Amino acid sequence: MTLLIFVGSLLGAMAVGVPIAFALIFCGIALMWHMDMFNAQIVAQNMVTGADAFTLLAIPFFLLAGELMNAGGLSRRIIDFALACVGHIKGGLGIVAILAAVIMASLSGSAAADTAALASILIPMMREAGYNVPRSAGLMASGGIIAPVIPPSMAFIVFGVAANVSISKLFMAGIAPGLMMGLTLVATWLWLVRKSDIKPLPKQSMKQRLQATGRGAWALGMPVIILGGIRMGVVTPTEAAVVAAVYAWFVGTFVYRELKLSHLYEVFLKSGKTTAVVMFLVAAAMVSAWLITAADIPGEVTALIEPLIDQPKLLMFVIMVLVMIVGTALDLTPTILIMTPVLMPVVKLAGIDPVYFGVMFIMNNCIGLLTPPVGVVLNVVSGVARVPLGRVVWGVMPFLLAYSVLLVLFVIFPELITVPMHWLF
Repeated sequence: MTLLIFVGSLLGAMAVGVPIAFALIFCGIALMWHMDMFNAQIVAQNMVTGADAFTLLAIPFFLLAGELMNAGGLSRRIIDFALACVGHIKGGLGIVAILAAVIMASLSGSAAADTAALASILIPMMREAGYNVPRSAGLMASGGIIAPVIPPSMAFIVFGVAANVSISKLFMAGIAPGLMMGLTLVATWLWLVRKSDIKPLPKQSMKQRLQATGRGAWALGMPVIILGGIRMGVVTPTEAAVVAAVYAWFVGTFVYRELKLSHLYEVFLKSGKTTAVVMFLVAAAMVSAWLITAADIPGEVTALIEPLIDQPKLLMFVIMVLVMIVGTALDLTPTILIMTPVLMPVVKLAGIDPVYFGVMFIMNNCIGLLTPPVGVVLNVVSGVARVPLGRVVWGVMPFLLAYSVLLVLFVIFPELITVPMHWLF
């Protein structure tokens, strides 16, 4: 009955158009009424406690770093570097998009921001070169969702706080699957363009490649500083976020000289607005998370799937299907905040590595960003590329299928994630 009240009140509030954050508070209040323990102080205290976490300071600074990176010209240098390296291959602009997406993922951690940056620069070039534009837009969206998997990732930060899992371990664990997502896109794209008559770009000389590498060196050095600092224990993920923001400001202002003082207001305003949305969601989710524990909803879920506890891989399949279904209706952060406190006790009881589960959970939620009707990244690329949403959905289907196959492989062979994770950490 408690589980029914939780799900029913949450979905009911969302169905009538209540914003996700307020829906989370509402379902918490509904649980309190059901348990006859209503107290407004529970709501206030849990919201304050939920947002009062040192680790969460990484979110505004990584968001700020991403905005500074785009305004300061770092994104453009990364794309120019990719063009110099692989632009001459058949279907080369698609490979450029994937390579640039992987590099940019290690800088910002925002799927929507990376997708918008890639699409605004590359879609006009691909349209002019005669590429299938809806399919190219689908590729941009598919490359953009690598951002929350490769560190630094805001999704890992939110999950780590909600699940009480080491964020540094999550960061290291996300590197290998993120790179495999990129390789999966490369293989899928090359298969799709194998019979096309698109002429590749002229091959650049070694001198031109070295010049592009030199121009992009400062941008390419950013992930080395962030991940290297975390790996060697010099900085925590939160401190790495501050370093990333300062580094992006310094490079954009003094090296590339594209970031002007007049740009800073808009940069801070954008990152501030996004931070406010994310932090309010986190604070609201802590109300429902506390009451989920108090009402023993994880115990009810465990009782429902008890036959699968002794079969971890089958349990992972069931959870991944459930997360994929939920991901079609909810955005990334709300899904993490709603499902993590419910699923983590079950995962631990089944003996599944929490870090491995975290990577799988985030990757699956990222795939949800490509699925209608919500599909946040689909909407972003549709607007930037000026392609109807229905055609973008058609264009993204081959990549969505490829990602689903990769997800199944990760379930069957968890060592694909756990072995590189242990080696890197």
